[in-house]
Amino acid sequence: MAERLGILVGGGPAPGINSVIGAVTIEAINSGLEVIGIYDGFEHLMKGRTDMVRQLTIPDVSRIHFDGGSILRTSRANPTRTAEDLQNTVKALRELGIRYLVTIGGDDTAFSASEVVKAAGGTIRVAHVPKTIDNDLPLPGGMPTFGFETARHVGTELVRNLMEDSRTTNRWYFVVAMGRKAGHLALGIGKAAGATITVIGEEFPKERITLAEVCDVLEGAILKRRVLGRKDGVAVIAEGIGEKLDPEELAKIPGVEVERDPHGHIRLGEIPLATILKREIQRRFKERGEKMTIVDVTLGYELRCAPPIPFDIDYTRTLGYGAVRFLLSEPKDDRVKEGGMVCLVGGRLEILPFDELRDPVTGRTKVRLVDINSEHYKVAREYMIRLEREDLENPEMLAKLAEAAKMTPEEFKKKFAHVVGLEA
Repeated sequence: MAERLGILVGGGPAPGINSVIGAVTIEAINSGLEVIGIYDGFEHLMKGRTDMVRQLTIPDVSRIHFDGGSILRTSRANPTRTAEDLQNTVKALRELGIRYLVTIGGDDTAFSASEVVKAAGGTIRVAHVPKTIDNDLPLPGGMPTFGFETARHVGTELVRNLMEDSRTTNRWYFVVAMGRKAGHLALGIGKAAGATITVIGEEFPKERITLAEVCDVLEGAILKRRVLGRKDGVAVIAEGIGEKLDPEELAKIPGVEVERDPHGHIRLGEIPLATILKREIQRRFKERGEKMTIVDVTLGYELRCAPPIPFDIDYTRTLGYGAVRFLLSEPKDDRVKEGGMVCLVGGRLEILPFDELRDPVTGRTKVRLVDINSEHYKVAREYMIRLEREDLENPEMLAKLAEAAKMTPEEFKKKFAHVVGLEA
């Protein structure tokens, strides 16, 4: 009887998942393995169930690399939540005869995979393929996580349409883009589309920020845009800002409930960040006697199951192939003897030990944030319209901004000094 390889998908969808499944299945079968697709991530395994699976053949997967979504579906079920869940998961995998396991997912799935490796005690080898449109896994060589480039591409097209609508109707759009902790997707979309301003969590160095601080940045950009002769604009805002806001402040907002997922993260999808910011900015302008039209849009679900662009198809087929070759090889590095993460560095496949992904302080998977000191970010800032230090230091510009805000120059400078890093 042929040895068995299992495939499962964890976390949110991302373009290219099916391409990984297809590449793994084809290479594994061609290498003499039997391939078992496991439905819904770890959800059923952690209950000890072995019936939610299907055998995969080459005809089943030969054309799925063009498709978005996941033929095996996905879930955020966390097998590390209790010792019993982890034991059930390993037991179910053993009952299925799984000798090799390919997990496709982000930081939480990577953590779960590494824990399964430990609990299995060498009886199951795991290859993790990094997937997330957030681009927040610390891959070597600056490589993106698969799905990110497709999500950015589709998001940029959507924002470009909104920018034209904004100009045509003379109104503002607040567009929130997915990204739990990192602002890569928001910045990538905003920079490529040429949005008026992009606001990401990384530009706020503090662990916790207030709603007022974020709104000051947006309000300042709107006022500067007016001084420059335009009443329209598009602000792209990183979803992760919601995680930096004080949960107690969020909970006080009417209609907002702060919930957490199985991995303990705030369910940012349940927090209407774009609407919250829109209402506060509208309130501020209403106090000046102005009606401000803002349309709030949240991008994310439209991006996650998009058909992958050629970059992600190419990338994921290589990763899927690499996962199988790793599992069937005898690694020279003892740190990846039982499992590791498959990466592509400089056109060559590498296996990263799970321990290298972990933060030694928290024990969780490290998160790759946007480097706000990089040229990539600095160039993005250069093409935004937002308050800058020189605006407040130039008396003529300060006077125009203050007039637009119906304030004195002194009041304006005091209110917005923190936005540009000045002392009030």
